[in-house]
Amino acid sequence: MSRSQRLLDLIQLLRSYRFPVSGAELAERLGISLRTLYRDIATLQQQGANIEGEAGVGYMLKPGFMLPPLMFSEEELEALVLGMRWVAGRTDTQMAVAASSALSRIAAVLPQDLRDSLDANALLVGPATQRMEDRVDVATLRRAIRSGHKVNIDYCDQNGQGSQRLIWPFALGYFDRVRVLVAWCEMRQDFRHFRTDRILALTPLEKRYPRRRQLLLAEWRKVVGVKAQTIHTADKN
Repeated sequence: MSRSQRLLDLIQLLRSYRFPVSGAELAERLGISLRTLYRDIATLQQQGANIEGEAGVGYMLKPGFMLPPLMFSEEELEALVLGMRWVAGRTDTQMAVAASSALSRIAAVLPQDLRDSLDANALLVGPATQRMEDRVDVATLRRAIRSGHKVNIDYCDQNGQGSQRLIWPFALGYFDRVRVLVAWCEMRQDFRHFRTDRILALTPLEKRYPRRRQLLLAEWRKVVGVKAQTIHTADKN
């Protein structure tokens, strides 16, 4: 186990106690010697952890201490790297560049032992299937989602039928071959899903839509859940 991982585990263990705990118990639970435990506690205290107590009395972490912002466990680092690699290989160019940039920034400020673990990460993402190409800038849609602005789109459905829609975009789903925009459609007065490769043109508007994105997302999830349950019940009958 790396030293950074050990310090992280010690902090998490101290947080689980509401009363002073002996050094011997902490050392036993962490699988380390008492000498190592005392040294780790001193290190955390130097980093700002408000750990009160002493040998023979017990230790307690006072509320308010936050871990340094880039103290990750090895599994958390593996999850980050795997996720970043997936994004880099399966999203649009802007997101892929952002993922690579974010991973480089994280690596630059990690402790050396965690940086070594990051560089040696052996979790790989398989090759993506042939992806449909978008005709519009997906980054524009992401900005509209973040800002809560309405968007006009020209859309062509699977039957080749074209239409113009005024929509409230609030989510974007990434799949291997396509991306799907989730939005409230003013024409249909209902939630609709639009494949981004079938959006022929889009115009972001200055006007914000009247409902919070979080509420739209919650309502959409509820509707989708009800529909899925209905289909599941029908399949069983």
